[in-house]
Amino acid sequence: MTAVSTGAVELDGGPAAVAAGERGATRIADRVVAKIATQAAREAIGTPAPGAAPPHASVVVHHDAARVRVHIELDYPGDIGGRCRRVRSHVVERVRALTGMAVPEVVVQVERLHPAAASGAEHGRTR
Repeated sequence: MTAVSTGAVELDGGPAAVAAGERGATRIADRVVAKIATQAAREAIGTPAPGAAPPHASVVVHHDAARVRVHIELDYPGDIGGRCRRVRSHVVERVRALTGMAVPEVVVQVERLHPAAASGAEHGRTR
């Protein structure tokens, strides 16, 4: 008598060999990648400026590549370019590490600059 294969498990109790292409695929939703990118931006910014909205991200995933747009608010004066580079590299690193996706593009959009509060200064216009 010979064993009959059902495609998943053989009748004799042993697992059947299934080709890699027939096992299925794992798909990570765009919103999950966006949450990872948002958290990575928070980590890269550190302490937000007083009154600043938390960063948020939007993502488009195509095959195994994620294109990310991060919206942030920063305090001013400061090294805006340096902080944007830090956000960009940290987002790429975290998304790649946690999802295994390539990240060919990260756009960092600075939505608003918040003046750094000077000690003892009133809020208002300064010259």
